[in-house]
Amino acid sequence: MQIVGIALVSTFLALLIKEQKPNFAFLLIVFVGCSIFLFLIDQIYAIIHMLEKLAANANVNLVYVQTILKIIGIAYIAELAAHITRDAGEGAIAAKVELAGKILILAMAIPILTVIIETIINMIPST
Repeated sequence: MQIVGIALVSTFLALLIKEQKPNFAFLLIVFVGCSIFLFLIDQIYAIIHMLEKLAANANVNLVYVQTILKIIGIAYIAELAAHITRDAGEGAIAAKVELAGKILILAMAIPILTVIIETIINMIPST
């Protein structure tokens, strides 16, 4: 509820300020967006810690879990950056940020995909 309240108040303020000082309105939106993200850091850490404990209990290699968590982080950060640049009126740059995020995700996923393909190949009986 706090995040929703902050978001609504800052949106209202940004709309009021935008008519006279559009640069300040944009800075306000960026500041609030980053503040909300920082407010959630503790929750993100708790989720990551819980997933790592679950992986350790299930005897899953932590390298794979950490890679998947990095992929999720790249997706969220790229989306946040794309939204901020789109809010600034730079749709072309936002599209490039999204493309870069997708390429980085694919690059990070290659080792996991390799293990999955090797596992499937090993399961197929050879003739």
